[in-house]
Amino acid sequence: MFKLKDDLTGCLKDRNNHKERIYKRFYGYAMAVIMRYLNDRNDAEELVNDCFIKIFKNISQFNYPTDPAQLDSAFRGWIARISSRTAIDFLRTKKTFLYIEDVGPDNEPYTDINVISRLNAEDILKLLNALPEIHRIIFNMYEIDGFSHDEISETLNIPVSSSRVYLTRAKTKLRSLYAKDINASCAAKRTYEIS
Repeated sequence: MFKLKDDLTGCLKDRNNHKERIYKRFYGYAMAVIMRYLNDRNDAEELVNDCFIKIFKNISQFNYPTDPAQLDSAFRGWIARISSRTAIDFLRTKKTFLYIEDVGPDNEPYTDINVISRLNAEDILKLLNALPEIHRIIFNMYEIDGFSHDEISETLNIPVSSSRVYLTRAKTKLRSLYAKDINASCAAKRTYEIS
């Protein structure tokens, strides 16, 4: 098995066999990050390829962690940042989510956040894909990719208060969708047990 550090060094030397191994190893991961933002797999596939072009072009800018055991997770984090920003840039060029109402700070709703447990990745993606696009984007940026509301505001060119409101709405909608999903599966289980 090839070591990531060797492949990264090979990429710095512009060796195609090392690039190919990096591509094959992290393609699925980059695709998963981008699919959190997009519903169209064809667009996502193009964006993953764009990401890898950016990754290989900027590989010299990757900062190696001091602990070699953290190399894989550090590189994945770097790929995730490139992938999420590529997806956001794509959505921005499509201008599919720029019709946002300006919400003042007095209108920001407050909700308690309950932790959802025992969901597998497929269930979570299904719930996220059911959100309106702007809600899904902001939820992903804030909760998954770790952007601050200021960074979201700057990236999407929206007021900070709108970012907060959309995040709250996304969480409320996710709770509602989750409750419906749980109720439906409980009803199906009762029907199965009665039969």
